[in-house]
This record gives sequence, C-alpha cells and structure tokens, in this order.
Amino acid sequence: MSSTILVSGATGTQGGAVARVLLEHGHSVRAMTRKPDGDAARALSALGAEIVAADFNDPATLRAAASGVDAVYAMGTPYESDAETEERQANALLDAAVAAGVEFIVYSSVASALDDSKVPHFESKARVEQHLETLAVANTVVAPAMFTDNILAPNNAESLAAGRYAFPVPADVRVQKVAISDLAEFTALVFDDPQRFTGQRIELASSDETGAGVATALTRVLGREIEYSEVPLEAVEASGNEDLASMMRFLRGHGYTVDIEALHAAYPEIGWHTVESWAREQSW
Repeated sequence: MSSTILVSGATGTQGGAVARVLLEHGHSVRAMTRKPDGDAARALSALGAEIVAADFNDPATLRAAASGVDAVYAMGTPYESDAETEERQANALLDAAVAAGVEFIVYSSVASALDDSKVPHFESKARVEQHLETLAVANTVVAPAMFTDNILAPNNAESLAAGRYAFPVPADVRVQKVAISDLAEFTALVFDDPQRFTGQRIELASSDETGAGVATALTRVLGREIEYSEVPLEAVEASGNEDLASMMRFLRGHGYTVDIEALHAAYPEIGWHTVESWAREQSW
C-alpha cells in the first residue's frame, strides 16, 4: 500500500536512509528538516521527496508538516542536545501528528529500552513509548540495537587509520548491532503493511559479534591488519559523558537481548548484514 509519509530527521543518517528506502518502495515522502536548503535536503528532493521545514520547538510547524500525510516516522537523537530534550521533542512531534489527523506512526526507539538499563537515553525513549501508548493512533515501535554504522563515526577514523578498532568493551564480549540499511528496509516493510505490524514493538539486530570479531572482519575487508583495542571504561567515565558511560556499562553487563535467530527467520527478506557484509558495502 502506497502512502504519504512524513519522515523526521530526514537529512540525518538514520532518517535519510529510511526516506530513501521508502521512496524505493513507492511511497511519497515528506522529508522534515531544519535545513531545507542543505545538501542532504537537495539530494532527497532530487530523488522525489517533498522537503518541509519544521522546528521541534515550534508545535505549529510540526502540525503543518504532518498535515495531509497518512503516516509519520518519528525519531530523535540525544546526541545533539540531551536525552530530556529528545524526549520533549519526540513527544511534541507525536502530539502534532495526532492533532493533524495522522493515521499511523512508527516510532524509532532502542532495543532494551524497557529493560531497566539505567542508560538515560534508553529510559527517555521508553517514556516516549509510554506517551505514544496514551495517544489515539495506530502505531508500531521499531527498537534497533546499536548501529553497525557507528564504526564509521569520525572518532573511529584515526584509530582505524592506525590499524586499530577501539571500543569500550572487552574483546570477547558480544554486542548486538543493526545496520542502518537493515533498519530502513524493516521500517519500509512496516509502512508497506501497517495492519500487519500495528500494536507491535519489534527489537532489531543484524548481528551479534565480539570486538575481536569486528576487527577480524575489518581486516578481511580492508586488506590490512586491524587489531582490537579495548578502551578502558574508566576513560569513558572520566570524559564526563554519563550517558555514554552508562551505555558502556550496560553493554559490558546485561547487553541487548534481541532474539536474532527468530527475527531473521521471520523476516528473511531484509537481507540482514554481518559486520563483514556491511563493511563490504561501505566506501572506505
């Protein structure tokens, strides 16, 4: 079923991937951004998306952006401000969508958000999920694990160039990850058939690999030796970023618990990526 879908964060990595796949699936995309004249917005416009400017701090612009669409992809990030701001902005978008008469919302949360993780941005997303449940609108929650694509983060570039993959967990600890391309494909699957997914909360992970395993995969793809380097947890704690430190304590302890085997068996059409298959698709 083809729909007109408002995509928040459409000029960012996650929202942009979702917008592009939705266009590929034949949906009409209204791409919401604070920077309608930016390169990312122009690129989406060239693919056929409608670009609309909106500000999370201006409810009237959110209602205008959501007016006349069938569905909304709602996401946020704590990294541009903080978890509390993300929660407030996400709730504002959900409220605006309902006020505009939107019939279906997909909210991008995080795996283990409901597991008493003690991670601030997990808990804020859980509160957004709780708010969504109070609204009179059909909805689905997609809850991805940590993004495989974080390997490409600027702070990793220097260490990879020096032959190291550095991360704050021991080399033998398995961490579930999801490729953003897999999240985007799964999200499109949900929008293709809302009735199939309404009322569900689905946690997503593409692979479950150790830090040492990631380094081995990168070695094979890049054709040069990449060693794993454990960043001491104390260094993260000393940085003053308590959200990041709490997330690393979570990953070193409880960790995500997505039933990957069942998920992949239920949705084989996604083409789930290992770190190695994901890495082979990147422009290094």
